[in-house]
This record gives sequence, structure tokens and C-alpha cells, in this order.
Amino acid sequence: MAENPNQIQISSDPVKARYDKLQILKDMGKNPFEVTTSDRDITCNQICERFDELENKTVCIAGRVMSKRGKGKVTFLDVHDKSGKVQVFAKRDDLGEEEYAILKRWDIGDIVEVKGFVFKTQMGEISIHAEAVRLLSKSLQPLPEKYHGLTNTDLRYRQRYVDLIMNPEVKDTFIKRSRIISSIRRFLDEQGFMEVETPMLVSNAGGAAARPFFTHFNALDEDLKLRISLELYLKRLIVGGLEKVYEIGRVFRNEGVDTRHNPEFTLMELYQAYTDYHGMMDLTERMYRHVAMDVLGTTKITYNGVEMDLGKPFERITMLDAVKKYSGVDFNEIKTDDEAKAVAKEKGVEFEAHHKKGDILNLFFEEFAEEHMIQPTFVMDHPIEISPLTKKKPENPDYVERFEFFMNGWEMANAYSELNDPIDQRERFKAQEELLAAGDEEANTTDEDFLNALEIGMAPTGGIGYGIDRMVMLLTDSPAIRDVLLFPTMKSIEK
Repeated sequence: MAENPNQIQISSDPVKARYDKLQILKDMGKNPFEVTTSDRDITCNQICERFDELENKTVCIAGRVMSKRGKGKVTFLDVHDKSGKVQVFAKRDDLGEEEYAILKRWDIGDIVEVKGFVFKTQMGEISIHAEAVRLLSKSLQPLPEKYHGLTNTDLRYRQRYVDLIMNPEVKDTFIKRSRIISSIRRFLDEQGFMEVETPMLVSNAGGAAARPFFTHFNALDEDLKLRISLELYLKRLIVGGLEKVYEIGRVFRNEGVDTRHNPEFTLMELYQAYTDYHGMMDLTERMYRHVAMDVLGTTKITYNGVEMDLGKPFERITMLDAVKKYSGVDFNEIKTDDEAKAVAKEKGVEFEAHHKKGDILNLFFEEFAEEHMIQPTFVMDHPIEISPLTKKKPENPDYVERFEFFMNGWEMANAYSELNDPIDQRERFKAQEELLAAGDEEANTTDEDFLNALEIGMAPTGGIGYGIDRMVMLLTDSPAIRDVLLFPTMKSIEK
């Protein structure tokens, strides 16, 4: 005959006590880890939402015990699942002495199944009157104390599973993240775009100014890189005639970590034949507005107390005009690299010896103008020096048909009228190679296969890259990129 669980000594050590309880269950032939499935037929929120039709009807829930109270012959439990929580009312007379004794030994964190009828307590709380209970999985590590929760930021990121259990707002953020990405996909699918996948392991990591990660492919005995961009393969597909393509995927950049940067992050790039950067602006404005309404139900969002309105037409300003507006310097009047460097010294803007006028214009924008781009703003017409894959403006070849989309002072997207001239592209790759040789670890290298694709012929194309993580940060009012990445990059703990 099985031992009575009430007569077993349990350790005072909280972790060992849980192992003791598990051993008791095993000795009784009720090892929870041998359970393979559940008869759950409803979620906790559905019980509350459909109480009028479910009252006095039998249901089966499954979830995690997050609170337990009561004494003697009656116990109250709060059981949580993904949707929410519901109260469970358990009586010894209904469950039987042995099952009730087991239930009394349940710990906060245990995953359980409860069958019973739906009712409302005298206090008016919708509950389940338990008629049968089952332990589905034993929690062998105590959860953080309820009223203080898991507040250590580093520990929250390292143990995201506990963070999700203890902090409902965190779970809500990641549910919204999933909905945001799904909304983007639906929007683009309705616009006739095709979702594709391109290689992560590449021999030539191009399409952005960033330092790559290196790895080695043993089977081919070849060094490879992790991609830093999606661009060059997606453009190959435009050459192949797919016309409207996009990819949402991880890219990897060997750079620092801060509130807006993580070495691996989610990037979306899309390319559309027979349009230009103006077409990308129109698409971006419509997409952001659609996603905000779809996920949040409003085009007005608040981030860190600042309201931004996606319902109004987005501002469009050239980089030259933005720099003039916020620094007082008119780069139209600066003709040479030396003049630009002299003005930079005068204004206290740091630059490097190899920088040209266009580089310094961009530094001025970052120093004086970027922080003012709070409301949705397209900053257009960048200098050619910082845009190696972009079409020149026909009326002024020192600048290119490019924009960066800003909100909250952050760059949210980067778009071009794509360069489709293979002769011009080869010259720009050559300039990038010279920068690489001079020690610029972020410079691109020549991609001969991509040049071959351009020589086959690429239609006039608009292209854009979106930082999905930053978009999620803004739409969920999250202070740091790590708050919207389930498993952000963390320094390993020394053992």
C-alpha cells in the first residue's frame, strides 16, 4: 500500500523539499514526469469571458500554480496559463483524502491539470470547483518571491523563462512582437510581395558597413562569415525577375552592445522593381500606420512619455537642409574636403583623416540634427561617400537617392533607389576595397557574382531595410533592445 503523503518528513531546505515531494510521488506510482499529455479543453481567460454559458459546466484547465492559500479541508489556488489566470477551489471531501493530501503538497511553480465545474464564489470571483486534479510537471526550483518578483535586469535576460513567468508585462511585450511581425507579413503579402530566405553563411559579407563574425566550414575547409545584411542576395532575386521580395531574418554584426544594439538582431529588407526611394517612403508610411492600427488600435504611440503620431503625413527633409536647420552650416557653400574639415574643427566635430566632405556632412547630421528627428521623418539625399550601393541623383552626382527613416531620434529604416549600373558599382566596390586596405574593418569587399548579376541586368529598383527590434521597442514602449529580444547576447558567466 502507498505511503500516506501526510506522514512523510519533508526537508526544511526549499529545494530539497521539492525533491522529497517528487520522491514521495514516485514511491506512490505517480511520477509527474511520466505524464505525456493533458485533457485541457479551455484556457483560463476563456472561462472568464464565457462564464454565462459555462456556469455549472465541467471544464479542464492546465497551467502553473502561482499562489496557494487556505487550510484544513479547503484550498484555493491561482492557476496561470498563457491567456491569464483562474482561481481553483479544492475540497478534501470532493477529491478524496489521498489526492487532497497530494494537492496540499503542491508548490508554487508546479504545472497542474484541474477538472471541475465553473462557478462564482461568494466574493464574486469566477472559479473552478475541482473534481479531479493531476500534477503534470514538478517545479524543482522555487520561483522568486511573489511580491518582489524578478527585478534583477541581468538575471531577467539570462533566465527569460522565469522573467516570462513572473512578469506579465514581459509576456505581453513578446506577444505583441509576434503580432507586429505577423502584421508586417500580412501587409506585404497583400501588396504582392513574396517572402524568401537567403544564406546566413556567406563568403562575402556585403550590403552594409559593419564588421562581420567569422567561422570555418570544416567540410569544405573554407572560412566563411555570418551575414551582416540581406541586400545582395535579394537583389539577385530582382535580377531573376521576382520583382517584389522581402526577408525577415537574423543578421550578425561584430559590434558593441548598448540599449539599441545587439550583435545579432532582426532585420527586414524588401526590394521592389520599377520604383525608387520615393516609392519606399510611401510604402513605409503605409506599413507603419497599418501595423500600429492592427496591433495597438491607434496611430498615436507614446515612448518614454513622448507622443508620436503615425497618422499624420511623415516629414520629408534633405540631409543638407536638416544640417543647415540644426547646425547653421550650409554644406552647399562648402566646396572642398579641406573646407569641410575646417568647419568641423570650428564646430568641434571629430573626424578621421580619410574623411571627405560627404562623410563630414553625415557627422554633422549625427551631431546636430539626429536627436531632433522625433516625429516620423524621412531624411533624404545622402552624400555618395557613405552610400556605396545607391543611385546618384542625376542633377547632383555628389548625392544619392537614399533616405533614412527616423523616429524618436533613432534610425528606423534605410532605403535607396538601388544602384543597377554594374560599371559604377565596380568603381564603388574598388573605393571600398581601398578603405578596407587602409584599415576600415567595416568596408565592403568586391562581390564578383553580384556584379555578374548586375551585368545580366537589374530593373530600376527601390529597396529598404527595417530594424524590426527598434520598431518593436517603439510600439511596446520598451527601454532597451534586450527587452524585445527573448534571448539577448550576454557575456558568459565564469564558472
